[in-house]
Amino acid sequence: MSNTLEIGIIGLPNVGKSTLYNALTRNNVLAANYPFATIEPNVGIVAVPDPRLSKLAEIYKTNNIIPATIKFIDIAGLVEGASKGEGMGNKFLSHIRECSVICQVVRAFDDTNVIHVNNENNPKKDIDIINTELVLSDLATLERRISDTTKLAKTNPKLLPTLSEYKKAYDHLENNIPLFDTTDVDLDMLKDLNLLTAKKIIYLFNVDESLLQNISKQSELKKLANNHPAVFINAQLEDELNSLSEDEAKELLSSYGQTTSGLEQLIAQSYIALGLQSFLTAGPKEVRAWTIKKGATAPQAAGEIHTDFEKGFIAAQIVHYKDLLEHGSISSAKEKGLVRTEGRTYIMQPDDVVEFRFNN
Repeated sequence: MSNTLEIGIIGLPNVGKSTLYNALTRNNVLAANYPFATIEPNVGIVAVPDPRLSKLAEIYKTNNIIPATIKFIDIAGLVEGASKGEGMGNKFLSHIRECSVICQVVRAFDDTNVIHVNNENNPKKDIDIINTELVLSDLATLERRISDTTKLAKTNPKLLPTLSEYKKAYDHLENNIPLFDTTDVDLDMLKDLNLLTAKKIIYLFNVDESLLQNISKQSELKKLANNHPAVFINAQLEDELNSLSEDEAKELLSSYGQTTSGLEQLIAQSYIALGLQSFLTAGPKEVRAWTIKKGATAPQAAGEIHTDFEKGFIAAQIVHYKDLLEHGSISSAKEKGLVRTEGRTYIMQPDDVVEFRFNN
């Protein structure tokens, strides 16, 4: 997999998507108070906040820090009928087909100065509209594939199990059930279709500042997420954080009862949803974070750096980040017996700092 995770940001017009996108990526895209301010999708690549890297850079005396990255894709606000060409239409849904995660921004704030596209602030209705459009788009994709596969299966019976899975997925969608709300469809068999509702979804509620500490109201909204991850942020506050120093930002977040920014919360939930973790490499040339699947072996992690590393893998020299930090150098950690050599079957763990050995 690539070291860049892709998150597609969707939602109705005027829910705060572009303001949020600006805050997350520190880009200055148009955030206007009218529908369809976003015409072409905005794409921004953001460093995953990782305080471990600067600490390692101090130990190895290097200024070259390379964090893991996330790509955010902000598409035009969807409206009812988007899958049939209403508003900006289904064309814009295609921009997020390659994304790993869909982040649905839901308006949960009241502001008479910001027009609601449906003239009422109703988070449940907004979620239903967006999810229905995703479902309708997937139905159109599946309909074409079922038609093609039915013809091919007449001469190739091996396609029948796949066809059966397509039809099962279609039945759920026809009942307006997104595939992310089902458990009995083998999504791996549908992977090549890049269905929108087969992706992981995170609901991001854009709330008033007063709701950032309102656990009761958040619990109420969380029910609308239907057991999917829910993040609560105030887009304007996130935007304000960008103009502050690290200490000032922490102080401002603390005044709202928050310990982490919306960006950090969204990234954390994305990693959990996709079953991802990171490992670290460090040396005088650079310190770097790499993204891998949980359960990945040492050779697979090496392959994330370069395919030749996986093919020629010999061993991995590993020290836990905290042990390295405590003892101040790899040599001191070695003296304490805290650096170990692992082989091909080793399962990578969070906070592993690794040096791979391999045959050229």
